[in-house]
Amino acid sequence: MQIQKTFCTFVRFLRVNSLTTTKMTQPTANMTLQLNELEQGKHHYSFHLGNAYFCEQEKSEIQGGEVDVEADLTLYESDYTLHLKAQGEVKLICDRCLGEMSYAVDVEDDIQPDDQDEQSDTLDLNWLAYEMITINLPLVHSHPEGACMDDMQQLLQAHLCSTVEDPNDSL
Repeated sequence: MQIQKTFCTFVRFLRVNSLTTTKMTQPTANMTLQLNELEQGKHHYSFHLGNAYFCEQEKSEIQGGEVDVEADLTLYESDYTLHLKAQGEVKLICDRCLGEMSYAVDVEDDIQPDDQDEQSDTLDLNWLAYEMITINLPLVHSHPEGACMDDMQQLLQAHLCSTVEDPNDSL
């Protein structure tokens, strides 16, 4: 876990200080599409979101991961539909023991532009896949019962109340 945090901190340092290290700062293909440059019809894209991509996302609950994404874009004259599918695994922090945990990702969604929104000429597939993954994470991130770090489980057990006080008893 410490190595992953150090790696994420290093990637953020590189980003902030504008150092150019292609291997570290651009590990994921730029999947930003210029819709006005594409021909009408069906387009298929496959790409990978890896540890470095997730580390670059500020204030993310995802600490890392390896996720393969498939995108099927159907472009019409003035509209489009997008089908995204993501499969892989992301690293989260357990809410109970604060240890790193793996979470399997297997999600898909159909996306259509909102008619009320001003339609942009660009479509960032990386960001849309990241949002889809994040939205489908559980609200509580925790290891299965008994799988938390032993040290933290011992601390938690030491601080558990053994009796339940009845608030009416004090009257």
